[in-house]
Amino acid sequence: MRRLLLVVTLFLIAPPAAFARGSFDPTTEFQQKPWVSIHLGPLDMSITKAVAYLMLGTVLTILLGIFTMRSRLALLPDRRQTVGEALYEVAQTQVAEQGLPTKAMGRWFPYVATLMLFIWVVNMLGFIPLPLTGERWHGIPTWGIYAATSSLSVTLALALLTFVFTHVEGIRWNGPVRYFKSWIPEAPPALLGLIVPLEILGQFMRLISLSVRLFANMLAGHILILTFIGLMFILQSVVLAVFVVPIAAVFYVFEVAIVVSIQAFIFAALSAIYIGSAIEPEH
Repeated sequence: MRRLLLVVTLFLIAPPAAFARGSFDPTTEFQQKPWVSIHLGPLDMSITKAVAYLMLGTVLTILLGIFTMRSRLALLPDRRQTVGEALYEVAQTQVAEQGLPTKAMGRWFPYVATLMLFIWVVNMLGFIPLPLTGERWHGIPTWGIYAATSSLSVTLALALLTFVFTHVEGIRWNGPVRYFKSWIPEAPPALLGLIVPLEILGQFMRLISLSVRLFANMLAGHILILTFIGLMFILQSVVLAVFVVPIAAVFYVFEVAIVVSIQAFIFAALSAIYIGSAIEPEH
C-alpha cells in the first residue's frame, strides 16, 4: 500500500499540463477531444477519453464479477469468496431490499447490483494514474488521473437508464391510468393546479439529482487534487511541494476511501428506490 501511494504521489506531482511552466489549468483535464472521429448523421459517436475509460471500466467490471462470484463455495471461505459474499450482501440487503419489492427482486436486483459495481469500478479507475490522457511529452504518453463519471454526459446516460426503467415498470405493473394517477396526491381541487405540475417536475428532478450528484462529487474531487498540485507549477516553486503534496494526498485518500464507494452506493440505492416506488406507488 505504501508503494502504491508513493507511485501515485510521484505521478500526481507531474500532471500532463504541468510541463508548461507558469501555467496550469485543471479544467483542461476534463476536455473531451475526439481520438477516433465517428459521426452517424447528427450523432457524434467519436471515441474520447471518457469512452476509453468506460470501455476499460466495463471490461474490469465483468472480470471482477466473474472473479468474485464464480468461486467454489467452501465452509472456510478464502479471500476471494469473502469479497464476493461481502459485495453480494451489500448489493442485496443494503441496496436492493431497501428499495425493491419482493416481487421485483429477481428482475431488478441484477441491474442495481451491476450498476453499483460498475460505478464503483469507473470511479476507482479515476484515481489510478494511467497513460490515457491523450497527450504526449516528447512522444511519450503522459500519465494522469481522470474519472469518466466527472463527465455529465456519462452520469446523465446512467441516470436516463434508471429514469426510463422506472416509468416502464410503473406502467407495466399498474397500467398507465393507475400509475399516472398515483402522481396526483390527495388534496383540495383548488390546489391540484399547483401540486400536479410540481409532482411532474419532481419526477424529472430525480433524473437531474441522480446525474448531477455523481458528476459534481467526482469532478470536485479531481479538481481539488489537480489544483493543489498545480500550484507548484503556477508559482514555479518546488518548495511548495512540502505543503501541497500532503494536502493533495489527503484529498486523494479521502476520495478513494470514502467518496468512490458512497457515490456508487447512493446511485444504485436511489435507482432501486425509484423503480420500487413506481412498481408499488402506494408505498
